[in-house]
Amino acid sequence: MQRENNSAAPPLTPRLRYRRRSNEIPSEASKENGDRLLVNDRNKYKSMLIRAYSTVWMIGGFVLAIYLGHLCIWATVVIIQIFMAKELFSLLRKTHEDTRLPGFRLLNWHFFFTAMLFVYGRILNQRLVNTVTSDRVLYKLVSYLNKYHMVICYSLYITGFMWFILTLKKKMYKYQFGQYAWTHMILIVVFTQSAFTVANIFEGIFWFLLPASLIVINDIAAYIFGFFFGKTPLIKLSPKKTWEGFIGASVATMISAFLDLSTGWLHCDPGPLFKPEVMDFSGWLPQWFPWKEVTVLPVQWHALCIGLFASIIAPFGGFFASGFKRAFKIKDFGDSIPGHGGMTDRMDCQMVMAVFAYIYHQSFIATQSVSFDMILDQILMNLSFEEQLALYYKLGQVKPRAVAVAHAYVVFVQG
Repeated sequence: MQRENNSAAPPLTPRLRYRRRSNEIPSEASKENGDRLLVNDRNKYKSMLIRAYSTVWMIGGFVLAIYLGHLCIWATVVIIQIFMAKELFSLLRKTHEDTRLPGFRLLNWHFFFTAMLFVYGRILNQRLVNTVTSDRVLYKLVSYLNKYHMVICYSLYITGFMWFILTLKKKMYKYQFGQYAWTHMILIVVFTQSAFTVANIFEGIFWFLLPASLIVINDIAAYIFGFFFGKTPLIKLSPKKTWEGFIGASVATMISAFLDLSTGWLHCDPGPLFKPEVMDFSGWLPQWFPWKEVTVLPVQWHALCIGLFASIIAPFGGFFASGFKRAFKIKDFGDSIPGHGGMTDRMDCQMVMAVFAYIYHQSFIATQSVSFDMILDQILMNLSFEEQLALYYKLGQVKPRAVAVAHAYVVFVQG
């Protein structure tokens, strides 16, 4: 019987082993995904209209945020960060695994808002304290949160860490730890670079507006020059980018950086960088040449350096994003902006630019000498309200009038 069973068993077939495929997009899929130059694209005018419509709305929102001031710009940056995090969190998510892990997505957002509280709390803590001095209850609450800011942030993070450990499930470890690492990488990329953007805002709106607007000008000019004249591919990572668009955008960005710096709209006394200086070229030019003197703002030379970075180096942030999307086999990070893709697609170069603008400002523009304004700013930033009052009374021993001012200030705050 045993022999009969052995003879009746079907012959064993060899097990086939399949080679793991590359994560890169195949050439055919790449062509279907838009591997054609805009100058040869039949639907380019339709896409241009959609893109232009979205651009007008984005520029309008940008101008409105600038008009409303520092805090509104900061709030805009926060909204942009939330959209970027949402798009990046979705890249490695798998629906089947997420259904077996209820509440796991909420953990990602827990870490996100904890990081937001930590980063922006350190940047804005004393500014918030000084803006609520007129309300005693609110002032005490903000002062308390400011004092224990580090403890609160660490407690929130360690809570998320314990939450993650307690939700680990068998056969899901690799996916969960992958999501944990991916979440922290997103926080580093998004918040590290966005913190420089917020720092630029509070260094002066101009130092946020100039680099951000130069990136916008560079993007628009690259699209227009590539749309009408682009024939020579620039880089394989981004097939629609052309040398014509890159060079045309660089020239347009440099011209815009040098020329668009009129200070007639300012309602304050401009600093030395914004006061015109006359450059005399009479010794270098012939007598018949009509223009021997040129009026230049000192800040225009700094704008040229920032414009040079915006036109040549910052686009590599876009190339990095293109390679990143190809690795994940996606065309765009999202679809929140018609004609542009997702928010991350628009902010890739801005984040690179923000870091450079902050470093450049601190290295070559920010003054190191001590002035009255700097001392006053340090007092408001680093001293509590009680310490500021103590300083006022000490100064009153030198100038008796300061005592009356301090007393009036106390009555105003407590009244």
